[in-house]
Amino acid sequence: MKKVKFSTLGCKVNQYETEAMAELFVKNGYEITEDYNCDVFVLNTCTVTNLSDRKSRQQISKIRSENSNAVIAVVGCYSQVSPDEIENIQGVNVILGTKYRKEIVELCELAKSSNKTINKVENIGKNREFEELTINTEHSMTRAYIKIQEGCSQFCSYCIIPYARGPIRSRNIRDIVLEAKRLADNGFKEIVLTGIHVASYGKDLENEDIGLIDVIEDIGQIDKIKRIRLSSLEPRIVDKQFLDRLSKVEQFCDHFHLSLQSGSDSILQSMNRKYDTDLYEKTINLIREYYPNAAITTDIIVGFPGETDEDFEKTLNFVDKIQFSKIHVFKYSNRKGTVASKMKNQVSGVVKKERSKLLIEKSKYYTDKFLDNMLNQPIKVLFESKNDDGYIKGYTTNYIRVKREYNPNLSNKIIDVICNRRENEELVCE
Repeated sequence: MKKVKFSTLGCKVNQYETEAMAELFVKNGYEITEDYNCDVFVLNTCTVTNLSDRKSRQQISKIRSENSNAVIAVVGCYSQVSPDEIENIQGVNVILGTKYRKEIVELCELAKSSNKTINKVENIGKNREFEELTINTEHSMTRAYIKIQEGCSQFCSYCIIPYARGPIRSRNIRDIVLEAKRLADNGFKEIVLTGIHVASYGKDLENEDIGLIDVIEDIGQIDKIKRIRLSSLEPRIVDKQFLDRLSKVEQFCDHFHLSLQSGSDSILQSMNRKYDTDLYEKTINLIREYYPNAAITTDIIVGFPGETDEDFEKTLNFVDKIQFSKIHVFKYSNRKGTVASKMKNQVSGVVKKERSKLLIEKSKYYTDKFLDNMLNQPIKVLFESKNDDGYIKGYTTNYIRVKREYNPNLSNKIIDVICNRRENEELVCE
């Protein structure tokens, strides 16, 4: 049997797309392997930072040094943005961007038989159709991802993704629900709705009055689905009408990831974000009215061009006001091809490192506080199947990691527990 190995860099959308491509190979008689001794190697790339590009090049070099006979297919965002750069890397056989992934098996076999490099990257900016890549099975049997949307039209000044993924394209809601039903029939209890800019779902569907909340409600009608999660949102979509409808979907999990990026309005404007801190704060307060124990997580970039000590102090103060359950802290990375890369007043690496350290410390304080508040009260946990050092682990609705003594009978079941202690960022129940 022919063997294919995958390596995935970057976001949850990339992971979803890798799973979908893996199913295509399996359907065509391939075996998925972790061994470099394979017939085909598929690298699904990220291009968020220059470091991401370098990691991709290193992966290509590694597979070629390990296996001189494998067909190497490089796909994804880096390929889309820099196809010529990848074509100049010795040993690459197939180059795909963020389109035509459904043809990957045929293209790899064509490259093998013809002994030619196939480059099928085209201008994604004109693409208006959602490419159907579906999943029926996953390695985990508790949580499954469904990609509902592609592309981004926000053009934040630091971000290359609109150029890599193209404009927003929404997936047909009927296809989303059908995939959710198939996954439910295969044993999945939790669905995570993901995409490049999930909040924009439906905005490109001119003849349909439909949005993200409609997708959530329709999946909520599937009996076997017990939990529904969302990937990153933005504050503009989360208004009272949205939350009124959302609160009626019993399966919805009270975890909201709303990217902030900065607590300084002047920096948000420079980033070309479409909100200010006042709107963001009002959104958080509204969420907590509906979901008092909600986990509010976010992303913050430190050291954006022009960020002064005063700007950073505003971010710290805003974090104190919101009290996030977790912050993902990123040091600004100059990404060639973005507006921000040409901005003046670039912040030094030393300053970015120090600001990152301070923000991570503050994040840990509020994470610990959030977790401690969840001790000694009833919570529901969906346990996974894996035995991890004598423990079985799972997540609460508000995305807290919980562990208890391993019991295989708990696998893929939702159990009421009370946790009486914490170990780092995990709660422990007896």
